[in-house]
Amino acid sequence: MKGGISRIILFPVLFCLVIYSCAKVSSPAGGPKDKEPPVIVKSEPEPGTLNFRGKQLIVTFNEYVILDKINEKFMVSPPLKSKPRILIRGKSIRIEYDEDLRDSTTYTFYFQDAIRDLNENNPINNYQFVFSTGNVIDSLSVTGNVYTALNLNPPENTLVLLYSQMEDTAVIKQLPDYITRVEANGEFRIDNVKPGIYRLFALKDADNSKNYNLRDEEFAFLPDTVKITPEKNFLPVKKDTIVQVKPVSGKVPLKPAKPGEYKLVMFAAEKKAYYLTSSSRKVAYQFVYTLSLPPDSMKFEFSTPEAGADAYFIENSKNRDTMKVWLIDSTLYAKPQIEAYITFPFTDTLGVTSPRKDTILMRFLAPRSPRARVAKPSSYRVSNGIAAGMIRPDRHIVLSAETPFQEPDTSKLGLYEVTKESRIKLPFDLSKDSLNACRYHLKADFVQEKNYLFIADSAAFRSIYGEVSDSTGTKFTVMTPEAFGSLTLDIKNHTGGRIIQLLDNSEKVVREVYMENDGKLEFPLLEKGFYRVRAIFDLNGDRKWTTGDYDTHRQPEPVSYYPSELEIKVNWQINQPWDLKLKNYKDQKFFEEKRTTTR
Repeated sequence: MKGGISRIILFPVLFCLVIYSCAKVSSPAGGPKDKEPPVIVKSEPEPGTLNFRGKQLIVTFNEYVILDKINEKFMVSPPLKSKPRILIRGKSIRIEYDEDLRDSTTYTFYFQDAIRDLNENNPINNYQFVFSTGNVIDSLSVTGNVYTALNLNPPENTLVLLYSQMEDTAVIKQLPDYITRVEANGEFRIDNVKPGIYRLFALKDADNSKNYNLRDEEFAFLPDTVKITPEKNFLPVKKDTIVQVKPVSGKVPLKPAKPGEYKLVMFAAEKKAYYLTSSSRKVAYQFVYTLSLPPDSMKFEFSTPEAGADAYFIENSKNRDTMKVWLIDSTLYAKPQIEAYITFPFTDTLGVTSPRKDTILMRFLAPRSPRARVAKPSSYRVSNGIAAGMIRPDRHIVLSAETPFQEPDTSKLGLYEVTKESRIKLPFDLSKDSLNACRYHLKADFVQEKNYLFIADSAAFRSIYGEVSDSTGTKFTVMTPEAFGSLTLDIKNHTGGRIIQLLDNSEKVVREVYMENDGKLEFPLLEKGFYRVRAIFDLNGDRKWTTGDYDTHRQPEPVSYYPSELEIKVNWQINQPWDLKLKNYKDQKFFEEKRTTTR
């Protein structure tokens, strides 16, 4: 009876559930993806408004929006002393500011692609809101390109500043009349400019001041003034103050830069002030100190009240701006903190340089070792730099380690010429590197195509910390010139000295030669691969690249790249003419995104 009642109740319930599930309304799955950017439906005031004196702008869209990296992308031209507040209210964004605007001035509020829809992140590209505090909207444009001095690549995070003030100090002390941000490919364009004579600059603004007030900031200046007139307007005036470009799905490649009217070459000025830039103790037994400039006639001095001078030694870098203090005494470097006295040249606010004494507490906290595990004495790892059993005919063996060497035991070192029948012991010269205590040079009279064996018995090498090397043996062969390629350049059309640099595909200097006159230059024994060539025009004859200086109105020394990348093949010789009449030239393909294909 109870089972029958249960069935009578259960069937109506199941029937209702089935009906409910069939009648339930839900959002359809799938459908086309929204690829459209937000659409502006209302602006207060309207774009292009004249005689505007309000303290806020409101822009309303057809959907909810978000602001992407607004602090990085938003900009006002001419700039305001304080950055406006930007708020989201429903489907609107509100821009508020407190300061009074300039008279008879056209203002442009740049958003770049910061405004995006909430759901699919579709941006409004290059959105600008323009209005005027006067009777007209200024409509002239200034265009150009910005390059980094030594490699001629487009700079990142760079501003272009336009000043009506002619004084040199204007870019240091005052806000510009117009401002814009350089695009990824180096192009820039300032719109809504009034006719007049201006000075043009570019700046990597480290402190967000819109001024060149820090000597460490990268900077560029046009030596001549810029005259802007309606007759000289470089590009046609845009019809609308709002530009909306549909986004492109996927990663957008760097578009080729269009040549603008003005070219700016950015540089970082030479440091003139002496100061300590850093101090560190990354390992227990080593202190590292870096200076802004080599100390020249003044010395860098180190001491510690916790030990005598025999407890450490000092090693200088090649440029003498970095000092490594190697602690030898284990009772000293076992301490978690050590008081260090250093003396170094220091330039005060009046520009006077004198020795400065400072006390620095050098700390190092050693990582805890597992309690149950007994620490084994570490092996002294010494590299000989021989790759794939081959060495170049123009090189020798370099022995290197992470910690300084004691004097090697040469009785435990052997160099042999190996044939099928015998092993012949050879003489060699072993010398310590003059600048690096962690490096030794082994030289011998190697012959091409012959086979050799280098043996280091156990304990042949020891570090100053008691580490002992294991026994090793390395077979190698000296390569022949036929295993390499060569490049010969016939260089013409430049009077005066020039530095010719051979670069690898990542623009690291491989070789460097100084030439005083036109002529042929050969780079022999090149490994196969892709290379670039750069010429530095040595205008002042100091045989090095010289950066710019705004104080003396000196531009950085110009450079130029060979027009194309050069492929070097094994046993192959390339002869190419190179005309150096063009300065600050580099083909755009060199700074496009890296190739995705494998060569």
